Amino acid sequence: MLRYIDSKKMGRGKHTWLDSIHHFSFAMYFNPDNMQFGVLRVVNDDLVKPGAGFDIHPHQDMEIISYVVNGELTHADSMDNKRVVARGDAQYMSAGTGVYHSEHNFGAEILRFLQIWILPDRECREPSYGDHHFKWEERVNKWLAIASGNKNSPAPIKIHADVNVFVSEITKGEELEFKVNKGRQAYLVLIEGSAQVGPHKLNAKDALEIAQEDILIRAQDDKAHVIIFEMKKS
Repeated sequence: MLRYIDSKKMGRGKHTWLDSIHHFSFAMYFNPDNMQFGVLRVVNDDLVKPGAGFDIHPHQDMEIISYVVNGELTHADSMDNKRVVARGDAQYMSAGTGVYHSEHNFGAEILRFLQIWILPDRECREPSYGDHHFKWEERVNKWLAIASGNKNSPAPIKIHADVNVFVSEITKGEELEFKVNKGRQAYLVLIEGSAQVGPHKLNAKDALEIAQEDILIRAQDDKAHVIIFEMKKS
């Protein structure tokens, strides 16, 4: 099963400093039929102007990943972490029993990043933070595992949920297969470029729900920068 989701029909949050696309219900966008996909609760595609950002605020019992597309993301939290992550890198925070954090764009260019929330396997874990720099070439025309709840996964970021997160940049004209086994499902976001997946043409920021079906992604135009969340079928 494949279900195409047009980014133009997704939720939207637009402010003077922030332009955000909401894949699922979030903030002022509420759709009772679009609350989550499996344990994937939030995917926000955020554009943040220089000098702006999300001031200090709390989180609890949520696995949070930020994947930077362009610019620099500055993170600070109540666990005394202060870090900067750039294009192609990811940071992770397990909110657990409770943590405060902020995310800002202190750079000179617009920051674009994916804000991802995943429901944890259980509540009241000890809060933790981590980030990782990935060489860009590690994802060109192949899958790069960046986060996983599977202890045997090569992904350096370990999360408390049955989810595997992969990214790839497929160059023009190249194809890359992704397998979704029986009892599993996946959510694909085309971050940049365009691609053909089965009968569906995806443009930047579009998405695809996949259930128990292998797919072949063929890059169109110049590239297809893709992120996939693979998980147990709900």
